[in-house]
Amino acid sequence: ALAKQCVVFNCQEGLDYKAMAKFFKGLAMAGAWACFDEFNRIDIEVLSVVAQQVNDLQQAAITRNYRIDFEGSEIVVDPTFAVFITMNPGYAGRTELPDNLKVLFRPVACMVPDYAMIAEIRLFSFGYTQARELARKMVATFRLSSEQLSSQDHYDFGMRAVNTVISAAGNMKREDRNG
Repeated sequence: ALAKQCVVFNCQEGLDYKAMAKFFKGLAMAGAWACFDEFNRIDIEVLSVVAQQVNDLQQAAITRNYRIDFEGSEIVVDPTFAVFITMNPGYAGRTELPDNLKVLFRPVACMVPDYAMIAEIRLFSFGYTQARELARKMVATFRLSSEQLSSQDHYDFGMRAVNTVISAAGNMKREDRNG
């Protein structure tokens, strides 16, 4: 195959183990990949059950016992399925992963991305010819804003905000071209 279906799911409080089980069933049976973003926003009680669910599916793939009973249904696990998670430790409302869940995932340290490069590529994709200069100025503006303006939690001067401004600018450029 030339491609692998990969689903990115933004986790939030209120997810229960039944919803996660349905998600895992579909992934495992289809051989798809999923990235659960901000996984540690899920309640600790749910994460404990999720650990057992992920373990059951991983063991099915490892032992090559692909036909298993999973949460009351008999399923056939495609061993090419994969589950990835991202976490933002230290943020308000985030929980520490239970030990039985930690052992199921390999930690990878990440670094802060080059916002200017990402902004430049996005601006080029919207048709801006001076994308490098625009990106440099935009990122500098957001960096200065984060350093000099209020540091209250509800202000966001990070990549999400840069991306929102770029999307709005791209939409305006598209409308202007058609108008």
